[in-house]
Amino acid sequence: MSGLRVAVRTLCEFAARKGDLDLRYTPAPTAEEGIAGHQAIQGRRGYGYQSEFALSGQCGELTLSGRADGYDAGRYRLEEIKTHRGDLARIRPAQRALHRAQLRAYGALLCRQENLKQVSLALIYYDVGKDRETPIIETGTVAELWQELEHLCADFVGWAKQEQSHRDNRDRSLANLRFPFPAFRPQQRALAETVYKNASQQQTLLLEAPTGLGKTLGTLFPALMAMPKAGQDRLFYLTNRNTARHLAVDAVERLTARQSDPLALRTLELVAKDHACEHRDKACHGDDCPLAKGFFDRLPAARAEAANTRGILTQATLRTIALRHQICPYFLAQEMARWCDVIVADVNRMFDQSALLHALIKQNQWKTSVLIDEAHNLIDRARGMYSVELSQTRLLAARRQVPKKLKPALDRVARGWQKLITEQTSGTPTDTESRLLDQIPGALAGQLNLLVSAITDYLTDHPPDLMLQELMFESLAFTRLADVFGEHSVCEFSRRGRGQACLTIQNLIPADFLSERFEAADSTLLFSATLSPGLYYRDLLGMPSDTCFRSLPGPFTADQLSVHFTPDISTRKAHRDASRAPIAQLIARQYRDRPGNYLAFFSSFAYLREVAAALESLAPDIPRRRQNPAMSAEERTAFLDGFRDENSGVAFAVLGGVFSEGIDLPGDRLIGAFVTTLGLPPFDHWHEVLRQRLERRFGEGYAYTYLIPGMQKVTQAAGRVIRTPDDRGVIWLIDDRFLQPSIRRLLPQWWF
Repeated sequence: MSGLRVAVRTLCEFAARKGDLDLRYTPAPTAEEGIAGHQAIQGRRGYGYQSEFALSGQCGELTLSGRADGYDAGRYRLEEIKTHRGDLARIRPAQRALHRAQLRAYGALLCRQENLKQVSLALIYYDVGKDRETPIIETGTVAELWQELEHLCADFVGWAKQEQSHRDNRDRSLANLRFPFPAFRPQQRALAETVYKNASQQQTLLLEAPTGLGKTLGTLFPALMAMPKAGQDRLFYLTNRNTARHLAVDAVERLTARQSDPLALRTLELVAKDHACEHRDKACHGDDCPLAKGFFDRLPAARAEAANTRGILTQATLRTIALRHQICPYFLAQEMARWCDVIVADVNRMFDQSALLHALIKQNQWKTSVLIDEAHNLIDRARGMYSVELSQTRLLAARRQVPKKLKPALDRVARGWQKLITEQTSGTPTDTESRLLDQIPGALAGQLNLLVSAITDYLTDHPPDLMLQELMFESLAFTRLADVFGEHSVCEFSRRGRGQACLTIQNLIPADFLSERFEAADSTLLFSATLSPGLYYRDLLGMPSDTCFRSLPGPFTADQLSVHFTPDISTRKAHRDASRAPIAQLIARQYRDRPGNYLAFFSSFAYLREVAAALESLAPDIPRRRQNPAMSAEERTAFLDGFRDENSGVAFAVLGGVFSEGIDLPGDRLIGAFVTTLGLPPFDHWHEVLRQRLERRFGEGYAYTYLIPGMQKVTQAAGRVIRTPDDRGVIWLIDDRFLQPSIRRLLPQWWF
């Protein structure tokens, strides 16, 4: 039974957690801070101290392995280091018990491995903010430590056998997986073969796969088939939009339903906490939320039911199971992420600062296949994950409401804000100003750390307070990114008036944060209809140097699409006034030649309104409607509902907005598009700094800052026209620059 392998940490988290779920407002260190804290402690130890000491052994039917943080063979002392921030008393008894169980499990393995009768066990709590160690030391004999380990293993071995049986059945069924339709779509087989090869050979691939191939099913099916051959433990299907997550869940359901034999596959839909929380007005601990009370005592039964549930563990299914056992649905999903074969989730679950899926890969040494849908969005999404804005307005609002106990901490931050404003502004307090700073204001960052500590202490003993919670999370997010500030980011100070200052850390190059995430995956596939040039994504995302790029031919042909250029029209800002009438005339002429549904994309709402007004004056009979800023969900739906087969007219929208990608308007619902801009970002100071950084790092400052991002928007927007092999349509690229060779070659080649 040596095949039943488990990491010590996983064993302890399964068998040694008892009592309440208790996630009070304790700001844990970031992964980077935790690593730095471990290194700081390990670096202080003397000669003979061994960091990351590997331990393994057989206990009953389980093969255990792990790495203790440190071992001093001369003193027979084993150490486990846990980093924290602030008052050590905030670490709850149940969490301490888990830490101790893990250390003692390592101690048992050490005694057997090194033939020791007893060992000194040191649980080191290290405050990363104060650089202070608090050791808790005890001595354990081999007999007592091994007896405790045997108890843990006895609790886990039944589950381990079940999981091994499930894995064997899963691999057999996946090896015989059948495509759920009689035939592939045109070019879909080539897509599937590419994905299978990438996964089975443990490679990293940027795959440009045009619209219409059936990418969701065309990537999931071969990736699942490759899992047994590649020996992969998990498959993550990561999306950039909720609608894509739903499509992936539907695809797995379709695959499962159309197999001749039941498919032994556990699939989990992982959603955000805001969408899964039953009691948003309550804190995540047993004294406040009834679903946190006794969570770990009731978890085993809920976990067993979920693991044996047929069908996908969707948000609704997990909620039903969780409430039947009176535990939190969100944290049941977090637990099931450990035991499911396929996880469908947002990209932040793998790539953000506290990504659950990345942590599970590292903890369990999983071999994971990662699929990333609509990957052209990942650069902007990742920049957002590692950016944060600090608001003076929120602070001032909090000062008027906070309890007296917190006022000194807020007053210190307020003074820090005022000092920063005095240093960085000139003129009257109502002036609008903005500037990039060379470094993070150190004094303000220190005051924010003290504020976080004060709010944490307060919320530990008082009911939840949404305003304080938001202020604390904002401050904590800022200080964490301030600690790792570097060439990959900029710090911007801005003020829109009195009391309206902001301090923003804006990430420019997410590669520095994401490279470790890509290294952790066994195989990775990023796919989208627009991923050219591949080097741009490889560089900015920090993908491995051996990352490959491939572009698949699509199911569409050039005779489906008529592409027109306008050599006599410039939409440059200096020429914008002169361009309004010619563009309106072109739209009117095209519409009269072939009435139907059209989309016209512009660089701004102002430009959009100006051309719409010109069209109204020129051709009042042509139906038209406009996208407006901050449209509600109902207004967006109504806008799209206007694209009906029996309708006709021109819809005006902003390039890069909600209507320029992610919408399907096949057939006569959309027969043409006018793109009246190259989509280039503004040539402002911020983008100039970005250009300089990217030029220094990659030697492609202008292309990476302006040209490629702009042309991606153009391609995405124009791509709304042809959605099926039966579609016919027209695209007008309205700007003389589209004819330049360097720009034209960034357009899809099948257009021509």
